[in-house]
Amino acid sequence: MGGMPGRVHGLRAPVFVGGAKQVLYEGAGRHHGGMTELDAVQRLVGHVRVTLGGGPFSAPGGWSHMGAVICDASFQARRKYESTVRPRIVRLQEAWPDAVTVRGFRDRIAAEDLAVAMDFNSPRRVATAHGIADLLAANGVDTRDDLRTWLDDRSHRGDLRAVKGVGPKTVDYIGNLVGRSQVAVDVHLRAFAADAGVPGLKYEQLRAAYEAAAAVLGQEPGGLEHAVWRFTSRAARGRGGAVGGM
Repeated sequence: MGGMPGRVHGLRAPVFVGGAKQVLYEGAGRHHGGMTELDAVQRLVGHVRVTLGGGPFSAPGGWSHMGAVICDASFQARRKYESTVRPRIVRLQEAWPDAVTVRGFRDRIAAEDLAVAMDFNSPRRVATAHGIADLLAANGVDTRDDLRTWLDDRSHRGDLRAVKGVGPKTVDYIGNLVGRSQVAVDVHLRAFAADAGVPGLKYEQLRAAYEAAAAVLGQEPGGLEHAVWRFTSRAARGRGGAVGGM
């Protein structure tokens, strides 16, 4: 933490503007609703500094248990994470220690009902977990390290997206669950961006803006993402509305 991360996808090298080093987008002149991409980054940076301070911001470690990774990714969307999803993931690891690998997890879900193990009646989410597990097994991905390396190939994002129930946010979220440093844009990150004066961007645009903001701030993308998520989700809980995954 603290040093400038490597080149962020979609960014030029840092340049000096008015004596201050800034990171510019490729095609930074493009506008989104009258706001340039550089404007979006600057607004996010300013809002982070005012609300969160200067960091450092640490990313959560994720899980080493592949059953936990798959189920967290499959069950977290539009649910209260800390009170509903996380406790179930912790219990699953304790109940299914052999599901630490994809192979072990698939053996378990072939013999037992995942909905019962998770105490979560959602056939759609169960089907997503099965689909992710089958995809990873078909590609020889068995451990956390395997998955982290497999995600280095950007074409594998498309493979994951082909699983029903997996969107772009889930793909980025899976990366964070296995120790990559990515920005998974959810309702909390969108709310924070809107408060910063950056509403209405498409998923990829807002993810790139957060990545660029992290570079300007000298933070890892995953660390900034988690700090924003934690801040905004706590504020939402205070209002009685904390829905959404990490």
